[in-house]
Amino acid sequence: MSANSPRFHVHYTPTYASWLNQVERWFGIITQRAICRGSFSSVKELIAKIEQFVAAYNKTKAPFSWTATADSILEKLQRLCSQISGTAH
Repeated sequence: MSANSPRFHVHYTPTYASWLNQVERWFGIITQRAICRGSFSSVKELIAKIEQFVAAYNKTKAPFSWTATADSILEKLQRLCSQISGTAH
């Protein structure tokens, strides 16, 4: 299949996209609070620990809040573009 196929639409998603940051943060929380320094004798045991953590976490869940403003994101993007535009490849 090619990118020109009418069945597919290519969307540019920057690596610093807010949803991706939130997903990464969620995995970071799981790693820090449930997995790090753990000793698991099997994958099944690891999965059980993660599921146990998620169930407990969800009892007091709160959505992640995005605090960056559109202006601050655009400023970061402009700095990145200015840094990479002059590089020789």
